[in-house]
Amino acid sequence: MGNQLEKTEMPIKKSKAIGEITHYFNKLGVAVVALNANLKIGDQIVISGHGREFVQPVDSMQVEHEQVAQAKPGDSVGLKVDQEVKAGDEVSLVA
Repeated sequence: MGNQLEKTEMPIKKSKAIGEITHYFNKLGVAVVALNANLKIGDQIVISGHGREFVQPVDSMQVEHEQVAQAKPGDSVGLKVDQEVKAGDEVSLVA
């Protein structure tokens, strides 16, 4: 009998919510996020809702079709996302 390690998922540690998905373009894999806090390239975000949750880095983002390095509360940003999302999903920073 060998030692078998059980694979357990660690809960994702989130800080405050920074925005909400308002639209998802499935052919492009791009989500529109309405921000209520600052977001910048290099941040790690958690997207959660509708029974799923995943973490991904912010590699690039656009505001009004222009590449930006950071965005502020009130901005709607376009983000390339790793998985399908839905309107109403919450976006948080990884703690």
